[in-house]
Amino acid sequence: MGQNATIDTNFFLVCGLGNLGQYCVSVLKEFGVKVNAIEVANIQRWEVPELPDLVDKLVIGDCCQPKTLEQAGIRQCRAILIVTSDERVNIAAAFAARSLNPNVRLVIRSAQENLNELLSQNLGNFVAFEATQLPAKSFALAALSSETRGFFTLENRLLRVFRAPVDVSHRWGTHPQIHEINTAHRRVFAHARAGNPLPKAFYQWEPHTQIFPGDTVAYIEVTDHLATRTVQPVTSRRQLWGARISGMRWQNLRHQLTQFWQEGSQTSRVALVGGIFMVSWFFCGTLLYKLQYPKISFQDALNVSLVLSIGGYDNLFGQLQLPFEIPWWLHLFSISQTVAGTVFVGILYAIMTERVLAAKFQFSRRRLPIPKADHVVLIGLGRVGKRVAQLLQELKQPLVGVHATELDSDILSTMPLIIGNIKNALSQVNLATAKSVIVVTDDEVTNLEIGLMTHASNPTANLIIRTFDPRFSENVARLLPYARVLGVYALAAEAFAAAAFGENVLNLFRLNNQTTLVTEYQIEADDTLNGKLLAEIAYGYGIVPILHAKASQSTSKFMPSDDIKLAVGDRLVVLATIEGLQRVERGAIASAQLLVRVESAFSSEAAFEGAAVIARISGCDIHTARILMSQLPKTLQYPLYKHQAHRLVSELSKSQVQAYII
Repeated sequence: MGQNATIDTNFFLVCGLGNLGQYCVSVLKEFGVKVNAIEVANIQRWEVPELPDLVDKLVIGDCCQPKTLEQAGIRQCRAILIVTSDERVNIAAAFAARSLNPNVRLVIRSAQENLNELLSQNLGNFVAFEATQLPAKSFALAALSSETRGFFTLENRLLRVFRAPVDVSHRWGTHPQIHEINTAHRRVFAHARAGNPLPKAFYQWEPHTQIFPGDTVAYIEVTDHLATRTVQPVTSRRQLWGARISGMRWQNLRHQLTQFWQEGSQTSRVALVGGIFMVSWFFCGTLLYKLQYPKISFQDALNVSLVLSIGGYDNLFGQLQLPFEIPWWLHLFSISQTVAGTVFVGILYAIMTERVLAAKFQFSRRRLPIPKADHVVLIGLGRVGKRVAQLLQELKQPLVGVHATELDSDILSTMPLIIGNIKNALSQVNLATAKSVIVVTDDEVTNLEIGLMTHASNPTANLIIRTFDPRFSENVARLLPYARVLGVYALAAEAFAAAAFGENVLNLFRLNNQTTLVTEYQIEADDTLNGKLLAEIAYGYGIVPILHAKASQSTSKFMPSDDIKLAVGDRLVVLATIEGLQRVERGAIASAQLLVRVESAFSSEAAFEGAAVIARISGCDIHTARILMSQLPKTLQYPLYKHQAHRLVSELSKSQVQAYII
């Protein structure tokens, strides 16, 4: 979280200078801090060319060794980013770093979710990310030809980020002012006139700006609580089975058997005929033995026939001499019954084996058909591809996946899927009518080749290509201007760097060609946010508060008021660019420059209420506000930000107090 920028130990250590590590160093240096690094061997070719000049001290060695960590300054550094490509090395280095510096913040690269949670509980001040999965949402959103630019959940509520072009039929086509469309569930943070791109910074519009057709508005909106899945009651299932049984009457039994014979498989017909035959022989055997040996009971006759039917001939006649006298014809019948029973049992085993083997592929058979048009083609279902598929399914997007090798039947079972050679599979996914193609295999050269093939088949489809190497990414983006080329490490490095400062990065998304992070702060005594109004934080640092919770309260407030003053223990979640997080870290808040002059109050009640409004919006104490209202006309000597000052004048007007901005 935001700390005092004058701390002497304000430097960081990065372990592993692969693609991700180099990007992490580059982003950290943008904060103006000192960065040391550890790499297991000398690097001959830097992916970020200027990186050797950015690293303050490079140590060659094993980051798992305490001696190497001490040489790199682990005892003095504020945070260590362990981002090698080997998770075992990362975890071992985390333990070594914690033993040498109990207070260092640990930021590691790991995809082991359960282990990460256990490590967080035992090591403390610990956070773990998987670099390849962090940008999954960026890939999913890039495929959408809609207004949605980001989505995430907070407090069991779904929040969506929109970039909406306004036309004459739009709900805001009646020219409202921007501040009028802000509600308890919606907050506007960017606006651009027709033909202009959205500004990089937030709140870059005049307070009374009206929205006209052709304008573009970026905003965040919170939905109702996410619906919980309901479980079907047992009683309804019993009623269903009862209805089925009640419908089974003798008069329609013949019809059902006929239908079964016509529609059933060959195996089912054999089983039916064999079952009828064995039941007939069973009762026939029972009757013959009862007639031949009147002294035995009917139960004994049933038992003898049953033993013969399940292959128990040796139990009755397996001795050297027959244990009882039996006619030759009944002996022959007994042999035939045993043989028939053995054959029937074999048929039953075969049917059961077939069903067990078929069960393994039942999900594959139940996959939905491939969409005909306006769908997303997702090529590559590794860890990133699977996450992208889940996100697109959450957004209810028609989707078909393509993967080179067979997947487990329970993975993405409701998604249409083509397995096999990817180049050959492209002819089966209705590529010509697809709206987007996402290529996220683990080979960036293959991704480029497939991307070129898909563009040749459908030039109008959104094309998103996953890359790793930064130089390769730049070259592909330059040569293929129609494609969205997303480098996974460049996207993930900003989250790792933000987390190194203590920020809890909840999510990230791309908006206006820059990464926006959803970041959580826990306010501490020496925090640069402590004691400030949300208006100062929003307009001074250029970030968007979207959730606030007081330390003494269990409930959270979405889209909180600008008038809330933060205190120690409060929780704040914001939208921020990496530049905004840098300003918070350094305490580099923009100066407020506008003053408000209060001319008159219509009554003593208006003066009393006006003092409360001034104290609430400006942040001055109530005593100062009351003195000002008793000496009108007078200027409030509290500089305010533009949006804050306009809001104060507007609220004073509602309280029958006349004021204006100087």
